[in-house]
Amino acid sequence: MKNNKIVYLAVATALGSLSTTAHSAGFQLAETSATGLGRAFAGEAAMADNASAQFRNPALLSYLMDTQVSAGGIYVNPNVDIDGQNSLTGPTSTDDVAHDAVIPNFYFSHQLDDRLTAGIALATNFGMETDLGNDFTGTQFGNEAAVTTFEINPNLAWKATDQLRIGAGIRYVLGEGSIGAKSSITIPSGMSPTETIIPKDTTLKYMEGDDRAWGWQLGAVYDINDKHRVGFNYRSEVNLTLDGHAEGLSYDPIEPQRHLSGSMDLTLPATAELSSLHQLTEQWAVHTSINWTEWSSFDKLEADIPSLSSDPQMVKVENWEDNYRFAIGTTYQWDQQLTLRSGIAYDTSAVSDQNRTLTIPETDRTWLSLGAGYEMTPQLTLDAAFTYVFAKDASVKEPRDGITSDKDGSDFGGDFEGETTGNVWLVGVQASYRF
Repeated sequence: MKNNKIVYLAVATALGSLSTTAHSAGFQLAETSATGLGRAFAGEAAMADNASAQFRNPALLSYLMDTQVSAGGIYVNPNVDIDGQNSLTGPTSTDDVAHDAVIPNFYFSHQLDDRLTAGIALATNFGMETDLGNDFTGTQFGNEAAVTTFEINPNLAWKATDQLRIGAGIRYVLGEGSIGAKSSITIPSGMSPTETIIPKDTTLKYMEGDDRAWGWQLGAVYDINDKHRVGFNYRSEVNLTLDGHAEGLSYDPIEPQRHLSGSMDLTLPATAELSSLHQLTEQWAVHTSINWTEWSSFDKLEADIPSLSSDPQMVKVENWEDNYRFAIGTTYQWDQQLTLRSGIAYDTSAVSDQNRTLTIPETDRTWLSLGAGYEMTPQLTLDAAFTYVFAKDASVKEPRDGITSDKDGSDFGGDFEGETTGNVWLVGVQASYRF
């Protein structure tokens, strides 16, 4: 097996996130607050409900009075299945390949004076955990992946005029991840690339690593009048170098359990959001968002393992594309204490059918959301939200046509062709307190 088999998965997700778990585009997480979840995250760059607003647009801090704290979490229950045919063994399937997860968050804001407000956000944009199981005869292309990222994000907002607010923030991202692949059948010595019997479930490749990196964000909000507002936010890309070790038959056919030091670069893509808020009546408001993610930066994965080669080695050709998300939501002020929310969003896939893979079965998604906020006291507000995500059925094929680096995996269990299906349930809660 060639060295560039180093881990197809060793980073096809390595340190990006909860792709299939979160069901935002690629391996990106949208779940930053229960408040936003209730409206399918429509209008996030233009709405300042509580201190959580700064994570999607730091300029929104300037709308927050006094000192505020907001904290909560979102429970994600994905149901992602893969069914298809293996060229050697016939029908094969695996269910619930993405694990449940709880995505926590914490936000703090403090008004320094009439024009300056500071804040800090503790949340995440990326993460994932998948396991295809040992009975699925597609594990030669990848059997599991686990990634965790955490972001520390201090922000500052300035009220430039009565209509214009500007904000900026620094992002410190901590991440770690692991990924691997196993043979899905027993390979006889006569068919084995190593000329020996390779038992089923032999580790072909496994890699784990971690890194810390810096990024930034900029935002602006403009009040057209007292009923209409627009907001814009840009978050920079973050370049991670996952330092750790690799092991498996791919790296050392003689001693596959030996740890080999190495690293792999991964770029968390830049994002931008344009939002609007329209107060139609005293009770009704409508808000919208258009999001862009520069997934075209995720074009290929190369690894640096000095003991194998002095040159970077191709791990996986990805050929991802920039994606867009469109959302519209409503807010209804039932009375002074109760606020009702709803929203719908459409999230386009970051990959074409030709480039979809088993470990990141990326596809289009539709979000339907409901939420509510209740003011318990003038200082304390509780929010809750529920979302159902429909994932579009999509074809998946490994090895992919025209990509030479995919073909080695077929030697350890055959080719796979089939379909991925799924949906996701999300439930979030949030508590916000104003001092």
